[in-house]
Amino acid sequence: MKGPLFYSKILLFGEYGIIKDSKGLSIPYNFYKGALKVDGNLSGIAKKSNQGLKSFAAYLEDISNEGPELVSFDLKKMEKDISEGMYFDSSIPQGYGVGSSGALVAAIYDKYAHDKITVLENLTREKLLRLKAIFGKMESFFHGKSSGLDPLNSYLSLPILINSKDNIESTSIPSQNLEGKGAVFLLDSGSTGETAPMVQLFMEKMRQEGFRSMLKNQFIKHTDACVEDFVNGNIKSLFGNLKQLSHVVLDNFKPMIPKKFHELWEKGIESNEYYLKLCGSGGGGYILGFTEDIDKARAALKDYNLEVVYNF
Repeated sequence: MKGPLFYSKILLFGEYGIIKDSKGLSIPYNFYKGALKVDGNLSGIAKKSNQGLKSFAAYLEDISNEGPELVSFDLKKMEKDISEGMYFDSSIPQGYGVGSSGALVAAIYDKYAHDKITVLENLTREKLLRLKAIFGKMESFFHGKSSGLDPLNSYLSLPILINSKDNIESTSIPSQNLEGKGAVFLLDSGSTGETAPMVQLFMEKMRQEGFRSMLKNQFIKHTDACVEDFVNGNIKSLFGNLKQLSHVVLDNFKPMIPKKFHELWEKGIESNEYYLKLCGSGGGGYILGFTEDIDKARAALKDYNLEVVYNF
């Protein structure tokens, strides 16, 4: 058995903000992927994955019993497959902010959910919100609290535009200009990040009035503007807003940025050669970068691994 492939994702804009109703834009990233497989002779990572699926199946049984009207699963079949050596074979790095648990959740829903909503049907807003709610519930097993967006992106393999908590749609983004000098890239921080403690830190900061007002008046304002600019292809305006956003993140989300990148972050803002932002919850993993000139950015970041994900 080898299941269908589910891809990683990149949340271009909206990290943390979408918890508080900012806009967001998430795109599939086909470089990394995962699929369910069965191997009767498990060892190493595959064995660990198989054991993790046992705990996940028990959790899915709990949520099926609690809210069968939202989602239920063929758990007998899932348990049989797990006992025969099913595991999630994935190239998606864990703790890097590119949706490793999201792809697993999408694969399990696809294979075992009863009455599943499929990619082939007409995806109304109601269906998308229902899928997002199901995926949020499923992925909470891994993160404590999940918006459900990562699995949604992985499941549909389409860019998702988040207008607000209750308003999401699949969208198209301007097609890439492979000759273009502008680029979105991933920068490897060299360490993994844990989502749950970062989200907890954010929730604690949200108790401070100053932080809440910064989030609303600066962070969400610039995030929303970046999403509008990106979707509509307003590149000049996009980079103006990105600079502001990068600044706000450096000033207010320092604990989420690995220490050794604080200076690099500032350098980008001062030189305008690139702008950095969080990729996912931060704390490690990938950092997201935007540049109008990839050659200049490569030169400035020559000591780091750069992976281009989109060309303007």
